[in-house]
Amino acid sequence: MARTRTSATIALLAVLGVLLVGCSSHGGKRAEDARAVASAQGRAAVNTPRWTFAMITHSGDGDTFWDIVQSGAKQAAVKDNIDFLYSHSAEAQQQAQLVDAAVDQKVDGIIVTLAKPDAMKAAVARAEKAGIPVVTVNSGSAESKAFGALTHIGQDETVAGEAVGDELDERGRKKALCVLHEQGNVGHEQRCAGVKKTFHGTVQNLYVNGTNMPDVQSAIEARLQADPSIDTVVTLGAPYADTAVKARSDAGSRAEVDTFDLNAKVAGELKDGTLGFAVDQQPYLQGYEAVDQLWLHKYNANDLGGGKPVLTGPQIVTKDQAAALEAFTKRGTR
Repeated sequence: MARTRTSATIALLAVLGVLLVGCSSHGGKRAEDARAVASAQGRAAVNTPRWTFAMITHSGDGDTFWDIVQSGAKQAAVKDNIDFLYSHSAEAQQQAQLVDAAVDQKVDGIIVTLAKPDAMKAAVARAEKAGIPVVTVNSGSAESKAFGALTHIGQDETVAGEAVGDELDERGRKKALCVLHEQGNVGHEQRCAGVKKTFHGTVQNLYVNGTNMPDVQSAIEARLQADPSIDTVVTLGAPYADTAVKARSDAGSRAEVDTFDLNAKVAGELKDGTLGFAVDQQPYLQGYEAVDQLWLHKYNANDLGGGKPVLTGPQIVTKDQAAALEAFTKRGTR
């Protein structure tokens, strides 16, 4: 009888051991799956306090790029139990005032762009003085650390421009027109400078008023008509790519149109060959990781990047990749 009980005990312990191993090997995945399901259902996946994070960008009205950034930020905010506030202004002074308003509101974290860093420096310093952690996104990687931000999340604009120059070389291009749609934006200047650095051909800069698309189209068309040797037009934002395509058609030019940034329209035009390539800096990831960084800092004193920017690009997207990404662009996450 004792031997039978001993055998039964050993068998029971073996079963318990299997169950414990199963819990150990799958528990992490199950927890992660539970967090993913909660986020997808619009429920918080954590029980941390209901903090408030504000994102203030230099976006103008109607820029689809920032819709994608917000999509990522809002998804992370749901997961992290965050109240997410968004505001924007293409005017640097007004953007700085919006940061000041967020400080006065005593938010728990601020996400900000530094397209025009000189105008934003004092506002960011005021947030730091108030003890509000700041993360910079998209533009201002060179100034982010000096301004006291936790980290910068985005692409290195010079590196992205260099990638465009390399791609143009591979395509055998000789003369490029780089269209800057926001004067004073340091990131735009860095992009075109990067193109010039690696492109073996010549690059001309064209400054346009990005808030007036008819004027943008007219300016590009006029330059293409005046200089038929231009074989490439590089736009610095997805909404301007289609405008450049129309200008090319009206000018009777055969120049290839390439662009920074990706959206559903660009993905479709890449797929059908209307555009040559796009440079994706993954704006969804910029918004998502910025919110996550602030949450991690508040919850666990974590900082990403080790004092260096966290890069989300560049990724060159051509016709070969466009079809696979098109579904993601239509749902607003690429």
